[in-house]
Amino acid sequence: MVDKLAGANLSEADLRHFETEGYLIVRGLFAADEVEALRRNFAEMHAQRSIPGCFEALPIEEARRQGSILKAYPRMMHPHRVNRLSMDYMLDPRVMDILAALLGEEPIAAQSMFYWKPPGAEGQALHQDNFYLKVEPGTCIAAWTAIDDADEENGGLFVVPKSQHEPIQCPHRADPSQSFTVDEVDVPEGLTPMPTTLKAGDVLFFNGSVIHGSYPNRSKDRFRRAFICHYAGESAEKIGKWYSPLYNRQGEIVEREDNAGSGPCGTEFAATGPH
Repeated sequence: MVDKLAGANLSEADLRHFETEGYLIVRGLFAADEVEALRRNFAEMHAQRSIPGCFEALPIEEARRQGSILKAYPRMMHPHRVNRLSMDYMLDPRVMDILAALLGEEPIAAQSMFYWKPPGAEGQALHQDNFYLKVEPGTCIAAWTAIDDADEENGGLFVVPKSQHEPIQCPHRADPSQSFTVDEVDVPEGLTPMPTTLKAGDVLFFNGSVIHGSYPNRSKDRFRRAFICHYAGESAEKIGKWYSPLYNRQGEIVEREDNAGSGPCGTEFAATGPH
């Protein structure tokens, strides 16, 4: 176990909020120049139009013909595997210290993603991340870094407070006019989705069982870019096989058993990462 407050600059109130609500927003964790460095980095990657194993983008007009601007701005999966800056930010000591405080133990990094969400893009139906990561025992935790200011207009993230106590649901089919992903879970009775309003550089941390998602970007000219990483605690024994290799804070590969079989719904063994 680690000292929950060591190096993380979190208060006891912050820890209580995470434990009771399932999420925590850390304001201004990354400075404007750091956010700009990430923005430039991913713009340069996107300009390549295709990176095997990471993304493939259609020309904008072709994407529009096919009915989704996101086909021109697809999410980038595991950019840390092909891009040094992505690895550096995934393992940033400030993020790792906060994770250690929230987990009560050292974190291990499993995944990075970059989402573009341009104006007119669909949202992401409500879901739970550990349906995909399949961390056992325990759960995963997300660090969702806003690269642009994110609010309800441009498709900012919603979370369902206190849903970390809910079991992992078997999802049903999402509305394709609202969500670019196919899985959707229900909001439990008595709970309500809450918008998170973030400024660029803020980081939202949330438990892997927390129900969350977003709605379409209805702004005229505002992207909602985000750099998102997922982690587990070092005591985890298994994780979905799609996430190896895993890394400790020193950037060293750590081994865990692959969680290769199907989970409670019999389908998530084929999933390609949280949506």
